[in-house]
Amino acid sequence: MITSKRLAVGVCALLAALAAGMAVPAGAVADETTAQDAPKVDLVLDVSGSMRAKDIDGGSRMDAAKQAFNEVVDSTPQEVQLGIRTLGANYPGNDRQTGCKDTAQLYPVGPLNRDQAKSAVATLQPTGWTPIGPALLKAAGDLGGGNGTRRIVLISDGEDTCAPLDPCEVAREIAAKGIGLTIDTLGLVPDAKLNKQLSCIAEATGGTYTSVQHKEQLSDKVNQLVDRTAHKVVTPVAVDGTAQCATAPTLKSGLFTDREEFAQHRFYRVEVKPGQELRASVSVSDDRQVNPDYGVTMRALTTHGREIVRGESTGSGRTDAMSTGLRYPKAESDDEDAPAETVCLQVANSFSPAAGVKTTPGLPMELTVDVVDGPDQAADVASFGLGRGWWLLGTLVLIGFLAGLVWGWVSRWRIAVWRTN
Repeated sequence: MITSKRLAVGVCALLAALAAGMAVPAGAVADETTAQDAPKVDLVLDVSGSMRAKDIDGGSRMDAAKQAFNEVVDSTPQEVQLGIRTLGANYPGNDRQTGCKDTAQLYPVGPLNRDQAKSAVATLQPTGWTPIGPALLKAAGDLGGGNGTRRIVLISDGEDTCAPLDPCEVAREIAAKGIGLTIDTLGLVPDAKLNKQLSCIAEATGGTYTSVQHKEQLSDKVNQLVDRTAHKVVTPVAVDGTAQCATAPTLKSGLFTDREEFAQHRFYRVEVKPGQELRASVSVSDDRQVNPDYGVTMRALTTHGREIVRGESTGSGRTDAMSTGLRYPKAESDDEDAPAETVCLQVANSFSPAAGVKTTPGLPMELTVDVVDGPDQAADVASFGLGRGWWLLGTLVLIGFLAGLVWGWVSRWRIAVWRTN
C-alpha cells in the first residue's frame, strides 16, 4: 500500500538525486570546456614494524593492506594515474634521524601497469618507523601540478613518530598552498590518539577519515576513494551561511561549500521569479567519528518562516556523507512585473561527535543551487506543488478501483456462464 509518508520519502529521494546530478552553470564553477589533466592518486602505505600485528580477520595488518592494494590496482579506472609511496619500509634500525627520512616512491604516479604495481607491493615487509609528515610532503610532490583531481590516500596503523614535523601542520600547509589536493586517511587500529591525528590530517584538506577493522572494508573504502578521483573536477565557491535568513548570503545557480557545526542551522537566500523552478541539494560530510543515528534536512521557507517544501535523509551507520534535496516551482503570474520571491534555504544536521572528537571546524558541506525556467505545469504531472502530486495519486487510485470492479464483474460473469454450460 502506498502511504503519503512513503510517497513523500520517495519523492525527496528522487529529487535529491535529480538535483545532485544537474550541471552547474558557468560563473559558479570552472569552465566545463577547459581541458583537464588526468586524475591522479598517490596511495601512501605505512610499512612500519607494527604492521606485523595479526589482528585483522586473523591475518596481519600488512597482509590486509596488500590484499586491498591488489584489488584496487585491478579495479582502478583506466583514466586514473596511480602511484604508491611507502613510509617505514626500508630502515630497520634505531637511529631516529635516519628512520624519519624513510619514505620512498614504490611505484611512480602515472599510467598504470597493473602487474608491475602488484609485484612492487608484494615485496613489502613491515620494517621501521612511522614518518607520516615527511611522507605526505613527498606525496604532494609525487602528484605534481595541473588542473585535474589529485588525491592522497594514507593507510596507517599508528601515530607519526617523527614530530616536531606534525602531520596535521603538514596537511594544513598543503591546503594553504591552494593546490587543490585532498588527503583521505584510513586507520587500521581503533585508537583514540591515532583517530585524532588522522582526522586532523583529513579535515585540513576537506578529505575524509575512516576507521577500518576488516579486509573487505579496507578494500571497499580505498576503491571508493580511487573511483571518486575519476570524477570530473568542479570548483565550488566558498560561502558563509548565517543563523538567520535576514542576514544570509544570496546565492545564484552554482556549486557552493561551507562548514556547519554539529546540530547547527545555516541559512542562504535564493531569488525565484514567477515561472521559475528552484532545485537545490546539500551534502554534509561526517569527516570525523560521529555517534550513530543522524540526519540532514533542507527546507525552503518564506521570509516569514513558513515552510514551502523540505527534503530530509537519515542514517544509523558510518557513511562519508548524508545528502538530500528539494524542488520548488514558482507559479506563473499574470503580472509581467511581478517581483521575484526570496526563498530561504535552511540546512540543518543532527550529527553528534563521538567522545573526544574535535567539533571545530564544522562539518564540510556542499550545496547545489539551480534556478531554471519552470516546466509546462499544465502538462508536467511531476511538477510537484505539492498539491498536483496528490491529484495524480487520487486519479491513479480511482482508475485502479474502477479497473478492479470491472475485472471482478467479468470474472463472476465468466464463472456463471461456465456453471450454466
